[in-house]
Amino acid sequence: MDGSRDAPLILECTPLPRNRTTSINDPELDIANEVGNMGQDIPHPQACFSRQLREHNRRKQWSLNYQEAAIYLQEGHNNDKFYTHPQSHEALPAYQVAHNHWFYSLDLFAAVAVMLLAACERPAVQYLEMPVGVHGSIEMLCLLILSLDLGIRFKWLGWLGFLKHKRTLFKAVMIILMLVESIVVLVRQTNHFRVTRALRPLFLIHTHYCQGVRRITRQIMLSMPPILDMIVLLLFFMLIFSILGFYLFSGISTDENFKTIQSSFVSLFVLLTTANYPDVMMPAYNESRYYCVFFIIYLSLELYFLMNLLLAVVYDTFSNLEKTKVRSLFFHKREGCMHAFRLLVTQANHSQLSAKHFVGMMEFYIPNQTKRDYYLMFKALNTSKTGLVTLEEFFRIYEVTRLKWKLRSDSSLWSSNFKHPCNIIFRALNWFAKWKYLDYFIHVVVAGNFLWILIETIQISSEAVSVANYNFTASWISITFVCVYCVEVVIKILGRGPMDYFSKGWDVFDFLVTIVTVIGVFGEIFENSFYYVMVLRPFRLLRLFKVKKRYRDVLGTLFVLFSKLLSLAICIIIVYYFYAIIGMEIFLDTDLKDCCQNTSVQSFYAYKNGTANTGYYYLNNFNNIFVSGVTLFELTVVNNWFIIMEGYASAVSQWTRVYFMSFYIVMMVVMNIVVAFVLESFIFRINYRRQMHLDDIEDHGVYKEEMTLTESEMHMVSVTTAPISGQYIATQREPGPYVFQGERHRNREDFSLRMYRDEVEVWAEQFMANRREAVRAMETLRTRDRPNSQAQFEDVLFLPADEFSSTLNLTESTDT
Repeated sequence: MDGSRDAPLILECTPLPRNRTTSINDPELDIANEVGNMGQDIPHPQACFSRQLREHNRRKQWSLNYQEAAIYLQEGHNNDKFYTHPQSHEALPAYQVAHNHWFYSLDLFAAVAVMLLAACERPAVQYLEMPVGVHGSIEMLCLLILSLDLGIRFKWLGWLGFLKHKRTLFKAVMIILMLVESIVVLVRQTNHFRVTRALRPLFLIHTHYCQGVRRITRQIMLSMPPILDMIVLLLFFMLIFSILGFYLFSGISTDENFKTIQSSFVSLFVLLTTANYPDVMMPAYNESRYYCVFFIIYLSLELYFLMNLLLAVVYDTFSNLEKTKVRSLFFHKREGCMHAFRLLVTQANHSQLSAKHFVGMMEFYIPNQTKRDYYLMFKALNTSKTGLVTLEEFFRIYEVTRLKWKLRSDSSLWSSNFKHPCNIIFRALNWFAKWKYLDYFIHVVVAGNFLWILIETIQISSEAVSVANYNFTASWISITFVCVYCVEVVIKILGRGPMDYFSKGWDVFDFLVTIVTVIGVFGEIFENSFYYVMVLRPFRLLRLFKVKKRYRDVLGTLFVLFSKLLSLAICIIIVYYFYAIIGMEIFLDTDLKDCCQNTSVQSFYAYKNGTANTGYYYLNNFNNIFVSGVTLFELTVVNNWFIIMEGYASAVSQWTRVYFMSFYIVMMVVMNIVVAFVLESFIFRINYRRQMHLDDIEDHGVYKEEMTLTESEMHMVSVTTAPISGQYIATQREPGPYVFQGERHRNREDFSLRMYRDEVEVWAEQFMANRREAVRAMETLRTRDRPNSQAQFEDVLFLPADEFSSTLNLTESTDT
């Protein structure tokens, strides 16, 4: 939020007498140090003469501060801008509605529905076409649902915040534009030229559940300047070679590729994709063997140097952006913690947070948790064992709140509570499941299974029989291998426990492969009933990925990247949707049969007597959204893509090449970004393993923390009416009898902070140095004769560095 509204409100109040006998539960001492945005309209408790009203206002103020502190923590975690914070108590209901999961789902449903309307509008998919009045009404309904989000956001953002939030403002402009167009369609009862439909995916990007897509899109936009520089350089050299090619080859009568500067540029653009090589070189090569030097130099420079350099630029940009993102999120979370912390401390102690107010805030931040879990989180934060949490300790709240706590009855066995003799049996299974030679034995079995499948496949191939008629009845060897896999899975599940087994990625991978293997064996037993299941047999060999570290890194990278790759896949679909809509509007009802007469691609579109003579390229059309997607995928694969481009250039206009060439450039950038994501994640995984001296990064996959509770603490967290206090932490001398273990899975951010731990320490020192410098500057100003020289500048400690600067600049300008 802006500096003027986000700055802490310094209250003028009479300080409490120092010689007064006080208690930790004294209401006079339990007054919030600051009033948040949502509590500004509530009278301060100390200003009330009625004790009952003073107590009511005190509780009301704490409740609002708890909610606002929880919102600050959520904004810090989600990397939301703090100027989107609710500005008043009246804005809180609208904020809560806008951040409700039901509302998120409704917004997602409307965004997806308005995109799918492209299948029902002109040109529609067969059997899905709707009358204009129907799809027009559905579009208006979806747009009105999407506008609900804007109305609610305006309620809690206000004019200033609404106009300042670019993404929301852009969404408002798009909704207004599309509402006007849908009204025109309903009034005219016919569809018109509407390329604005290509912008519908932006509604999907705006939804809460597409945060990953939004972040990747933001990364793509941030990385565009160096990428565009490389593309401009690529096209510049292409233009130079186009001019040179025109002068060299335009005089060759048999060479149609360089007759004009336009055809020369297009030919070399296609040559960059290698789709027309060596056909584009042959006429010139026939004229003179020395002309091959031109094409060799061009391909060496453009394809092998600049294109690879483009990938290197994309990778370098993304690797730097990843570290910048980690650093930015590190500071953003700390700023959110500072905002929350200043709302939770009291006037009596504005540098330490009590357990009572921590639990009060956590009931809003992470609801549906037990009182015991909240207290364990507080105790885990309080590493100094004082019973009060400092700001430095509070910075770890994002790590602690992700822990899942459970009472630990035995340090190693999940089955320790089982009765005799089951506990002995399960203890033996636990030892056997962790025995390292068990894994070695399984690796040998997998290798033997691989050789057996390979030999059997070679035998079937040498017999020259039809695979469809071959009897794949399960042999005793196949059943034996599968039984070994099943026994291994059962031993590990029973020995280590289901929770431990299914919490590790490789074990889940083994389990899924075993399930697929069992299905394949049953398919072989039932013979013809499940003939196609025989393709599942090679899946058993995927266990070989665990044998070598490099293979584990490859497959592990795939698992880690799955969510990101899913977001990237959605980004690619959005690009497809954008170009598909434009293609349908431009190329609707274009017939490519027998087009491109007297050109080099004429044979690909030849169509006589109802059949295609050479190719079926006339099927590559834009008659509906799904067919358009298939056509764009063919363009993405590159092979012979220029044949499709030349067909539409001949049937529609020569300028249509701009559409296809721009699509290639965009997809080239997107696919390079996909490669950069994979490379960055793979190299990060290897570097982390080497730096931490690990065999597998999964060894650090789970973070664990232990806390003990005494009898008194257990009674405090078990009784609902018992007040929460941190005094037991300060007075505890020995560990309690109740041991609780908290576990959470580390994500990419956790691994990054551990890998860059030296730099993180520098970041933290820089963060604290900025705060101290700002405090010293404010203290210097306080010594001057100013109207507000009696203000409590200690409270400024809880301001972020940027607000220090803005406050300092404002003060100096006033002085001048």
